[in-house]
Amino acid sequence: MKNENVRNIKKEVLSDNWYTLNKLTFEYKKKDGTWEKQIREAYDRGNGAAILLYNPKKGTVILTKQFRMPTYLNGNDDGMMIEVCAGVLEGDSPETCSKKEAEEETGYKLKKVEKVFESYMSPGSVTEILHYFIGEYDEDMKVGEGGGAEDETENIEVLEVPFNTALEMIASGEIKDAKTILLLQYAQINSLCPY
Repeated sequence: MKNENVRNIKKEVLSDNWYTLNKLTFEYKKKDGTWEKQIREAYDRGNGAAILLYNPKKGTVILTKQFRMPTYLNGNDDGMMIEVCAGVLEGDSPETCSKKEAEEETGYKLKKVEKVFESYMSPGSVTEILHYFIGEYDEDMKVGEGGGAEDETENIEVLEVPFNTALEMIASGEIKDAKTILLLQYAQINSLCPY
């Protein structure tokens, strides 16, 4: 650890079921030079990759729709979320993961992807760094139906949506997923898809 304002870190595992939830007790040096004890919880689910598939000739993007229990518990009436493809790295490089998730979830085998940025999605409670990619697709790249990996209980619906419709879905609240909003806005700013 490089931060000289943090010391005496103690970690206690609270849960190690789906991913790992740690309780962290540490001391943090305040601006006045005194040390204060702080307690935080951090959820470690590993790092991940997300990718937006886009077709500039058709002006479309590929999105997915699936049930997300945490959103269902927090006001999303049917629990369904419209998202870009994403997954946990699980030992793969971010590029390999983005291609693998695209194929598993949408059925498109991408030849080339481009990393555009990375971010912490919820830095106050989750350790994950998400690597963001874009990749052009066309019908020749379709190698399967998608829907997710059989062993991951994903039950994914594949959506091909006009790019301008996807942007309208952000404005209407139909798309509420942060990684999806970020990648669609990146595509808009960089004029990746005519609309």
